Amino acid sequence: MGTVLSISPASKKVSIMDAEAAGDGLKNDKSLKRHSMFVSLSWKKLVANSAKKSAKKVTPNPLPASQVAHLNSENIRKTHQTEEKKPKAPIPVPVPTVPTQNSDSVFQNGRLATVQKQPSNFSLVSPRRIVIQASTGELLRCLGDFLCRRCYKLKELNSGDVVLWFRNIDRTLLVQGWQDIGFITPANVVFVYLLCQDAITESVNSAVELQGTFQTCLYLAYSYMGNEISYPLKPFITESNKDVFWETSLLIINRLSTKMLQLNADPHFFTEVFQDLKNQRDSSESSLDR
Repeated sequence: MGTVLSISPASKKVSIMDAEAAGDGLKNDKSLKRHSMFVSLSWKKLVANSAKKSAKKVTPNPLPASQVAHLNSENIRKTHQTEEKKPKAPIPVPVPTVPTQNSDSVFQNGRLATVQKQPSNFSLVSPRRIVIQASTGELLRCLGDFLCRRCYKLKELNSGDVVLWFRNIDRTLLVQGWQDIGFITPANVVFVYLLCQDAITESVNSAVELQGTFQTCLYLAYSYMGNEISYPLKPFITESNKDVFWETSLLIINRLSTKMLQLNADPHFFTEVFQDLKNQRDSSESSLDR
């Protein structure tokens, strides 16, 4: 029962006394345990009784319907009496006004005043957007038609020859690894057209001379609009332009440097050049895509 007993060699009298003392202690422990068990049982019973009381539901007695209707009518009557005692203020009604053409209406000290607007030089109406579309093949054919029309002395010149010069150089740079993607795009063709419009004149007497000047314009276009940092000079030089290549390049840069920058900065200027190139196509040809 949890009582520790110790046995040691001693006289018989002493052992009997120890046994009696141990028996008294055992009785005291039993009485304590019984008391604690009674206390624990009483506490459990108390908790169970309180739980049963709290679990009981309280159902209020509902009021009869006649009494509820009477209370509602009393509340409505008191609400109407409170609203009647309040002073009624006039409800402000906004008065519609029609402002003049160059004036704005503002309130100053509770009164409507008119402020005269200053005339402006800027129109509030946005400019009309013009959408033009053309494929790369169509623009290349327009570029070839332009050069054929400009160099009218070259009777055997064909627009396909100009396109072939352009594509051969672009293919050579791709094969030799000087560029990862092709250069020929609609925007770059428009840039080449801007250079050729100024650099190539009607005084060209041979196709070789035209090819040399045209490839000089291509070198400047690649250097300015290309994706790479630099390009080799050899694909752009021919026997006809190797002596005047840098001189022609500097002349084109001095004359067209402003327009070259403007073409990339001003969308309206780019649209004008784009439309001008598209208008260069030969009207006798039905299909321009290549």
